[in-house]
Parts: sequence; C-alpha cells; structure tokens
Amino acid sequence: MVPGVAAAASTPPLPPDTPGTPVNPPPPPEHWFADVLASDGGVVRLRPITPADAEALERFHERLSDRTRYLRYFGPYPRMTPKDLYRTTHVDYRDRVGLVTELGDEIIAVGRYEFLADRPGPRAAEVAFVVADGHQGRGLGSILLEHLNGAAAENDIETFVAEVLAENNAMVQVFRDAGYQVQRSRDGSVLHLEFAIDPTEALLSVRDSRERASEARSVGNLLSPKSIAVIGATPSTSRVGGAVLANLLSGAYQGPVFPVNRHRTAVRGVRAYPTVRDIPDEVDLAVIAVPAAEIGSVLDDCMAKGVKGLVVLTAGFSESGPRGYEAERELVDAARAHGMRVVGPSALGIANTDPSIALNATLAPVLPGRGRIGFFCQSGPLGAAILGEAAARQLGLSTFVSAGNRADVSGNDLMQYWDSDPDTDVVLLYLETFGNPRKFSRIARRVAHTKPIVAVNSGRNVGRMDGDRDLDRSLVRNLFAQAGIIQVDSITELFDCAMLLAYQPLPAGPRLAVIGNSAALSWLAVDAARGEGLEIEEPIDLGPLAGPADYLTSVAAAVSDPAVDAVIVIYSPPVPAAVASFAEAIRSGAQSDPDTPVLTTFVADQGMPNLLATRGLGGILERGSIPSFGDPERAARALARVRRYADWRTRPLSPIARPGGVDTTRARELVAQWMSDDPHWLTDLQAAELLGCYGIAVVEFRDVSDADAAVAAAEELGYPVAAKATGEIWRNRPDLTGVRLDLWHPDEVRRAFTDLAEISGNPVHIQRMATKGVGCTFRAQDDPSFGSVISFGLSGTIIDLLGDRVYRALPLTEAESAELIDAPRAAPLLSGSVGGRDIGKPVDKDALAELAQRISRLCDDLPEVRELQCEPVLASPEGAAVLYGRVRIGPEPNRFDIGPRRMG
Repeated sequence: MVPGVAAAASTPPLPPDTPGTPVNPPPPPEHWFADVLASDGGVVRLRPITPADAEALERFHERLSDRTRYLRYFGPYPRMTPKDLYRTTHVDYRDRVGLVTELGDEIIAVGRYEFLADRPGPRAAEVAFVVADGHQGRGLGSILLEHLNGAAAENDIETFVAEVLAENNAMVQVFRDAGYQVQRSRDGSVLHLEFAIDPTEALLSVRDSRERASEARSVGNLLSPKSIAVIGATPSTSRVGGAVLANLLSGAYQGPVFPVNRHRTAVRGVRAYPTVRDIPDEVDLAVIAVPAAEIGSVLDDCMAKGVKGLVVLTAGFSESGPRGYEAERELVDAARAHGMRVVGPSALGIANTDPSIALNATLAPVLPGRGRIGFFCQSGPLGAAILGEAAARQLGLSTFVSAGNRADVSGNDLMQYWDSDPDTDVVLLYLETFGNPRKFSRIARRVAHTKPIVAVNSGRNVGRMDGDRDLDRSLVRNLFAQAGIIQVDSITELFDCAMLLAYQPLPAGPRLAVIGNSAALSWLAVDAARGEGLEIEEPIDLGPLAGPADYLTSVAAAVSDPAVDAVIVIYSPPVPAAVASFAEAIRSGAQSDPDTPVLTTFVADQGMPNLLATRGLGGILERGSIPSFGDPERAARALARVRRYADWRTRPLSPIARPGGVDTTRARELVAQWMSDDPHWLTDLQAAELLGCYGIAVVEFRDVSDADAAVAAAEELGYPVAAKATGEIWRNRPDLTGVRLDLWHPDEVRRAFTDLAEISGNPVHIQRMATKGVGCTFRAQDDPSFGSVISFGLSGTIIDLLGDRVYRALPLTEAESAELIDAPRAAPLLSGSVGGRDIGKPVDKDALAELAQRISRLCDDLPEVRELQCEPVLASPEGAAVLYGRVRIGPEPNRFDIGPRRMG
C-alpha cells in the first residue's frame, strides 16, 4: 500500500487529432489557481494544467516509483507516450479538466477528470490522480479531489466514478474520508467507485476539519521551529537584527540560532554565515531584518535552502504605498510557491513561552511569563506596548504573534491553531482588518463555544466611501456579538476582560454582590453594573473600620450564596496601610466556592496588586487568582461583558437555516440570463420572479403604461388595490406622494394612474392591497469590510434617524433568524406591547424569521446577488407581506470560503 496514490483512468491514449482533444485549448479559468495548505502545514500551489506542462509532466512521471505507477496505471508504464502526454496536457476545462500541484517549479501531483459522454443518466466523469512518492501522505489527493469537485460542479457534472485496484486501500480511504456516499462494486481485482459530488453537510464538515488541521499545523510549525536563522543579525541591540538576536540568545530557546551577516564571521559570540545557503544545517525559520531593497536576494536564498517559514520584521511594504504593496504581494507569492508561510512584513515577531521551546523572536524588550492566553496583534509598534502591559499585569501568555501587514499569516490562522492548542484557554485579538470576513466569522463562532475570544478593533477597517463610521461600528458590534466575540474599545478593556477570563470561572447568571468599606465606591460599582444589565439590590457596606476578618467572612458568605453569581470586592483604606492581609483574606474567602467569580478593586496609593495570585510549580499563576481593577466601574464593565459571553455560550448550537420550497436551479438560470459585466438592479418584475424562486412572494402587482391597462390590472387582482409611481425617487417616501391606497373603483384607479404617471413620467404599478401591519425592512449586501450581511429594522423616518438597525453575518442559523427579529430597540412594537401597555395584536414574528432565512439562503446560493432589499414588509398577525423587492446582481466577488480549500 502506498498512501496518496490515486485511481487509474481507464480511457486509452488517443492521437492528437482525435475529437475532444483541443489543438488550441482555451485559457485556464483564473479562479482555479490557488495556494493550499497540505496536511503537514506546508504550502502547495494548485493550478490548471496547460500544454506548456508537457516536459514537467514527463519528468514527474519518470520520477514515480514502479509501485506508484502500477497502482495508478494497473501495470508497468515507465514512460508516458506522446499521445497520452498530449491528451493529458490539452484539455478544454469543461468536459476534460486537469489540475497540478507544484512546489517551486516541480509538479508533485496531478489530478484529472473526463466526461463520460456515453453514460446514461446524470452527467458523470471519471476522476483520477497521482501523487509523487516523496509527497504522499500530505493530503494532496484530498486537495485535488476537492478542487476537481469544484470544477466539475461549475461544469454541471453531477457524479464522479473511479476505477481503483482493490489492493489500493489508501485510495479507497481518500474517497471514503472525503465525506462522499461512495457506492462500490468489484470486478476481479478492480473496484468501481461512484459518488455524487453535491456539497453535502458531511462534505463541508470534512473540508472545514481538514482546513482547521492544516492551518493549525502550519502555525504550529512557525511557533515550534527546530532551528532559526536571523538574517541581518548585528551586535547592536539598537538595530532590529541585533534586538531580535539578543532576545533569542538571552532566552532559553532550545534549538540552534544562526546569525546571517555578510560582513562578520561571528555576532554576539555565535558563528555567523554570509547567507542562509551557507548554513550547513537545516533551517526551519528565518527571521528577516534587512532593508526592503535586499529582500529579493534574501528570499532567493531562503527558497534555495528550503526554509519552511519567514518572519519579516522589515518595514517599507504595503504601508508605504502602491509600490510597496506590489513588492509585498510578490514576496508572499514567491514564498508560498516554495512552500513557506510569511509572518509580516513590518511584524514585531513571534513568541512561544512553552519551556520546551522558549521562543522569543520578537523586538519586544519585555516578554510576559508563561500563561494560557494566546495573543494576535496586527500592529508592530503597538505590539511592544501590549506585551509590556501584559507583563506588568502578570498576564501570562502561551503564544504571541504580531503579523504587521498580515500579508499571509492572519488572525484566522491563529484562531485555528489556538482552537486545538491544549496550552491556550483564552484568545486575544487586536485587529485592524478582518481579511476573509466570512471565514473569520465561521471560525470565531466555533472557537468561542469552547474558548473565549476578546477583540479590540482599531477602526482602520471601517473607512467607507460614504463616511458612515457609525454604521460600521454597529456592524462590528453586531457581528462580533453574533460570533460570541467579546468586543472591547481599548487595550485597557482588553486586558480587564482577559484577567477575569484567564483566572476566574464564567458567571452562571447576572446576579451580583458588591462588598466594600466605602459606600461611595460601592454605589459606583452598583450603578455601573446596573447600567450594563447586571442585577443587584444594595451593596454590602462593611464600614471604614472593617478588618481582614470582616472581608473574609463577607466574601465567603457571598460566594456561597446560591442567589449570587459573581462578587466585586472593594477595599479603600481610610489611611495609608498595607494591603497584603486584606488581599489574603479576600483570596481565602473566595476559596469557599471557587465556582463563583470574584473581582476586586484596591484603592490604595501603594502596594495595589494587579492580581491576588495563586502560584503553582515554577511560579506559574493558576486558576483561582483574583484580578484587581483600578476602579470598580472597570470591574463592573469587564464582568458584564464576560457575563454576556457566558450567556451566549450556553445557547444550544443551531443549524444553518435551510427552508424548503426553493428552486435553486431556476434561480441560477434566471441570474445567468440577466447577468452582465457591470452590477445592475433588476427590474421590479425580474426581482419578484427571482425572489419567488426562494418562496419570497412579493404582493402581486402589474406594471402598466396606460389608464385602461391600470383598470384591467385592478380588476384582475381584485379590489381594493394600490397605485404606485415607479422610479428611485418615489420608493419608500415618508410623505407617500407617489402612492395611492385603498382604491375601490375603476374611476379611482384611472385618476390615480393619471396623477402618478404625470409626476413620475414612468409606468405605474397596480398592486393588490396587503393586510395592514407594522412596516419592516430587510436588506442584504456584500459588504466590502465584513462580507455578506443582512440587516433588519422597523420602517420609518425616526427609526432611520436613530439608526435602529441590527446586522448579522450570512448565512443565518435558525436561532439567529429569530434573534434578528427581536434585536432592534423598537422590536417590542412587533409584540404589541410597549412599556407594559398593549398597543395591538402581536405580529407573526415566525413569518418574519422565515423571511430572513429565505433571504439568507438566496444570498448564500447566488453569489452574484450583490444587494437585496425587501422594503417595506408589512408584519401582521396573519403573516409578513413583502410590498417591494429589489435585487442588484453583478459578477460574484471573491468568496473563497464557499468553495474548495484555499489560502485567502
């Protein structure tokens, strides 16, 4: 058995002039080019095969072992015939598709499918692939199968078949592990495999699982290098290369460190080399600290040496302008083509506090001690301040990555790593951009269910052309909350939440007890807590003369009280005094019930602790240490944020909403029919037809151009009807100038048509009157910063001015659809009650939630839909009536997260 060797293709070689073999193949589809992570975390490049690959393909075949060729071709096949070579490299990218994976200039795997024209039933193709012996076991067969699946789906192939030698157990396992429902039959020594290629939930789950494992492994390789080269190393710690080398050497890093300096034979007492190529041993990680102009030659050396990862500390790339951006893309492109990951450029570096690794490849003068918090930061300069603050607060880290410009390794990669890292319990993110927002949301939702994520967003990614920064802040707040992320507004608040999450349990509920010896400070805590939604009656006032014993007794009683979910303890000495005895008393009292979180505030001029620490072996801080905050309001805010997260985490997992009654095939046919190169709005009739494919019924209407047609339409629809002017300026006007309602007679219809046609100069809509109700608005769009999002709110000018809209990332789960409807501040109007007063019957909120689900599925199925509006929607006890539907379509944006695996 040879792992990774693929199925054989039974199609015999054909001469070049055989029909179906194009003499001049079309250009390969650009979106089929991809950088993909193998199962070992290394990068491989995948692309369509072309006629120019003939020589490289021949060399690839000759390097295969006899055993691999036997399993692939069912017999000895030492050389590809010219006819077979020609047929393999000349494909039409529709009925015949070939893909290769490369490392550098070398082909390391080949996959192909060929349409079976004579086969009855659904369109089927035979699939086959083979992997070079030295790269088997890296999951390349699964990667090729995923991407062949994606190409086949684009070309209306529904089924794959494969012929496999029965002894090729590894190949059978590839198909089985991919999540396909494989049908098997046997003819002697050959197995016939057949499976549908629909993207089922099982397939998507397998894809996501493989992506998570490969990305985690990739980051793990960077954070656990066996050897490091510092390129640009100098003796001076005032220079970048000197500072990072000093940090590596002064720590306890367990592997060899190789300084690289063309002008020195040694740096800081360690032998130096002119280039990376001259280092006699293998190099896992290269830390680059040379001027940007020298990066090209350094990269060539690293590629020739086979370095696995780069940390680029050098600045002067995308942050410097268009030329720098192009240089950055070229750097990443070349590194990936040779299997390398890149942290940076303009990075502060990476660190791993695991004693068995002890990696400090950063420029930071201070590195926090060992802990269970993972930290990702984009800003290099700010990263040093962040590490210093973490160290001052005794906030231990497991790993740290400052990605600078985030040209390759991103926060998504780190979340994949920390998700499975047993040494990380809490994730901290300082974000300037989201990268792939859809993927960010998907990963964060999964990770946050087991490990809290605290994120501060700098606001750099909220620069809209319309300047609506308030809208962007609402989007960030809503989308973070949806994913279970604890959003904070500053580094101080980030650490406040981190201290609580790292050392104390999650609160079981909102009920709070406040204990203190200062009534004024205690009431500050109470007011802040109530403002954040926590529940508290009155504080427990111990009085200014309270001693350590009073604190111990009160804290022990509070944490043991079943009616208390969390405790804030305040100590403000009436005169300067040592706080150690009070800190010990509070810590001892808290141990009476370690499942109740305790926070403290010490208002003292000297000796105020950041943490009432419990230390284990090696001085490592343990769970049960009690965080202390500079003032009680900060403590209350941190507790409230953590409480909201704890509540989110207890909600049961909900599946992605998949409502029935959907005709996706017809919808795709319509979109293809109406598409053009430029995004454009569909007509109202086209939009209604497309929405109808997803069970979204726009209240029936007719488009009319004269009075007689208006009357005929009214009689066909049935009275009463409404007449509406068409044209952008007449939609949803609060003064209803372009609308005539409750028309019961032909004369009223004629008069309404004449009035509206005169003021608008456009055709008029005659629409059946809907049941009166509460006006609502649904909008979905492909947001440039956050991906596909949906918003919901009630209609009205005042609502618009107040910005009472809520946002969620698509696709929606069933639970999120219901939560969306209840989220606006004006949502009580839908329940028929405001401030305890009945104002009418509750509307059918289930109908609104179902409408949200249908919009979500439409946008998920049809990436060409760039914007969608259902406005207004009249919600009543009888249901939800859509009065207007608008859809804008255009060439689909990059949505790599919905297809085969690829690096963003």
